[in-house]
Amino acid sequence: MAYALPEKQVILAVNVELGTTIGGAIVQSGIMIEFPELDIEHSDVGIFGKAATMTTVLSDGDRVEIYRPLIADPKEVRRKRAAEGKATKKGGSTDKG
Repeated sequence: MAYALPEKQVILAVNVELGTTIGGAIVQSGIMIEFPELDIEHSDVGIFGKAATMTTVLSDGDRVEIYRPLIADPKEVRRKRAAEGKATKKGGSTDKG
């Protein structure tokens, strides 16, 4: 079980019964005691970086990850960075010396 904030990261080893879902494992882990602000009902989850649902049944050795909401849309950030790069090239000085 893995969850991280910018200033804190927690990885918990949790042994669960065969047939346990991600949601069940999260509850059993007690991670919500460590992070009371964690809204599990509205959190995205995954296994080893691949999106999953709370009802996904776990396999032996799976690492459950609880994801925080994105602050910014990554596509929009890339577009903005590309636009700024183009503006810099157009407005840049050609004086070499």
